[in-house]
Amino acid sequence: MDIGTFLLMQSPGGRPSQEVYARGIEQAQAAEELGYRNVWLGEHHFSTYGYISRPAQFASYIAAKTTRLRVGTAVIVVPLHHPLLIAEEIAMLDILAGGRLDIGLGRGYQRYEFERFGLQLDSGGQRWDEAIDVLMLALRGQPFSYEGKMFKIPETTVYPQPMQKPYPPMWITAQSEYSIDAAVRRGFDVLTGGFGVPIERLAEFGQIFNRVVGEVKPARAPRVGVQRAVYVTKDAADARAAAEEARWNMRVTLSLRNNYERVEAGRAVPTPAKTEPTIDELIDRYLVIGTPDTVIRQIKRVQELVGITHFNCSFWFGDMTQQRVLRSMELFAKEVMPALE
Repeated sequence: MDIGTFLLMQSPGGRPSQEVYARGIEQAQAAEELGYRNVWLGEHHFSTYGYISRPAQFASYIAAKTTRLRVGTAVIVVPLHHPLLIAEEIAMLDILAGGRLDIGLGRGYQRYEFERFGLQLDSGGQRWDEAIDVLMLALRGQPFSYEGKMFKIPETTVYPQPMQKPYPPMWITAQSEYSIDAAVRRGFDVLTGGFGVPIERLAEFGQIFNRVVGEVKPARAPRVGVQRAVYVTKDAADARAAAEEARWNMRVTLSLRNNYERVEAGRAVPTPAKTEPTIDELIDRYLVIGTPDTVIRQIKRVQELVGITHFNCSFWFGDMTQQRVLRSMELFAKEVMPALE
């Protein structure tokens, strides 16, 4: 099982952008030194929920500061951009990263972000389908044209062209049976999980995924990645305090997903849902937090339920200090990672 890291780069207190980016760069370099396979970068806009507006741009900088670490987007929100620009950006990044690139693509889920670009979240479906068609044609490096309802493209050839052929590994975020089916039929790998997704939902995902793969019978078995908030500690009180930090991310994520968000002067407000899990429920069902043995057991439970080939650790969440994040990353690498290889 490959082990990666994920950077959302949130700041509940609205810390200076330079400070937030310096922390992200330090964590990426630490990930390489500790033996993590890759770092994934999320795309978000217009609030302190996430400071990375152009993940491919940030990935190119991290690639220049590392030598072995793979860089990835998790995800580029496809309906917010023209697919030809995405294709050019992917190809350029793959070259600059020396082929150390994985691309995660998603439809997006935040009405708040779409509206500020003058777009409707509900219109993302058709725009997404056509954009993926265009993107796949563009990345193959041959002349093509496209006639759709959303995009009409005369004969075009995209330069630069990616280093990895025919293009870098493509991952699609998926939760529903429709999105899983679409990803598998296209031959893409699949990412799932994140804040606010309980272990029961991951189990359902695993069942749906296995059924779809059995029906479609793709030529290559898709890889599956799950993202979870992770914190490794040998102190029980420290673990519970970390779970409270993760609650900030969960509250903001769910409020943005379900359209009851509060953003005040750019600061995302952690708005509680009508019913929320207790700390014990968070630790048991939503997070991967605890001693090394506990974390190993929790990840193996996910592996059994979902059949994952990739586990993505979100080490930095809430207002977690840099010292705690780096200590957790190191403890994971030394005492958890060897049990998962």
